[in-house]
Amino acid sequence: MDEYIYDVAELFKVLGDTTRARIIQELEDHEICVCNLSKKLSMTQSAVSHQLSILKRARIVKSRREGKRLYYAIADHHIAVLYDTALEHIKEIVKL
Repeated sequence: MDEYIYDVAELFKVLGDTTRARIIQELEDHEICVCNLSKKLSMTQSAVSHQLSILKRARIVKSRREGKRLYYAIADHHIAVLYDTALEHIKEIVKL
């Protein structure tokens, strides 16, 4: 099991960025194109694309092309579960 510890730490490192967490939140329920994601996050398309490339290299998101547009979605349900669990944990400890 120790051989996976580095990979787990790397996953949390990638997810530990506020912008990337916001992207995960936006992608949680549906796929979205970079142009719409940049509008929702009030960021440039270039900045959003940079963050998405980091998430894609970490296999946290996946993409598909439709014409000239790239659409992104969460790579698998584990990422959504991880995000939801972390959010639930934060909401519970804030109540304390």
